[in-house]
Amino acid sequence: MNEDYRSLSDKVFDRLEEDILSGKYKKGETLKEKSLSEEYGVSRTPVREALRQLELEGLVSMIPNRGARVAGFSTEDIHDMYEIRSMLEGMCAAKAAKYATPRQIEELEEIIYLTDFHAEKGHSRQVFEMDNKFHEKLYEACHSKMLANLLRDYHHYVQIVRKNTLKSQERSVKSTEEHAAIAAAIKKHDEAEAGKLATRHIMNSIKNIDRYGWENITKTEPDEEEQTDGEN
Repeated sequence: MNEDYRSLSDKVFDRLEEDILSGKYKKGETLKEKSLSEEYGVSRTPVREALRQLELEGLVSMIPNRGARVAGFSTEDIHDMYEIRSMLEGMCAAKAAKYATPRQIEELEEIIYLTDFHAEKGHSRQVFEMDNKFHEKLYEACHSKMLANLLRDYHHYVQIVRKNTLKSQERSVKSTEEHAAIAAAIKKHDEAEAGKLATRHIMNSIKNIDRYGWENITKTEPDEEEQTDGEN
C-alpha cells in the first residue's frame, strides 16, 4: 500500500512539475489542492505531498491558509543554471568527441538536417522538439550516465526559456549552426574544440535571454504556426 501511495505521489509530482516548468501554471498563480486533485483524478493527499516536494525544489511557496503559489525561477536562477549547464555541456561534448560511436554521430547529423529544415521554415514547435533530440543524443554520446542525468535535469528546468528563445527564427537558425559545428568537432574527435563550442552555445543562450528580455522569454503563448494553422 505504501509503495502504491508513493508511486501515485511521484506521478502527481512529475505531472505538476511538468505543468509548472512548461508554463501551464504561471509564476504567482495559486494552486488549490481540490482543483488539482480533480484535474489529476486523485485524492488530495498525494497532491499535498507533491506540493511539499515542489516547495523543497523552490518551484512553489506554501502560504498558510491560502494554499500554494507558483514561485518559478528568478532571472538570477536561470542565469546560474545556464552558466552551470554551459560548463557541463562543454564537458559532455568533449567526452562525446572521445567516445561517440559512428552511429551516434550519424544520428546527430540527421537531427541537425531536420532542425535546419524546420528552422528555415519558421516551425518553432518542431525546432524545439529537434533541439531536445539533439541534446539528448549528445548526452547519450558522452557515455557518462551521471553527467547525462545532471544535464537532463538542467535541460528540463529551463524548457520554457528554451522554447521561447527558439521561437525567434534568427536564434533557431543560429542555434542549428552551432549544433552543426559541435557535431563536426565531435566527428573529428576534437575534444577541445567540441567542448569549447558547446560551452559557447549555452552561453549564447544567456545573451539571447538578456537581448529579448526576461518577460518575453518566460511568457507562454501558442506557437506561431499553431496560431496560423487555420489561415493556410
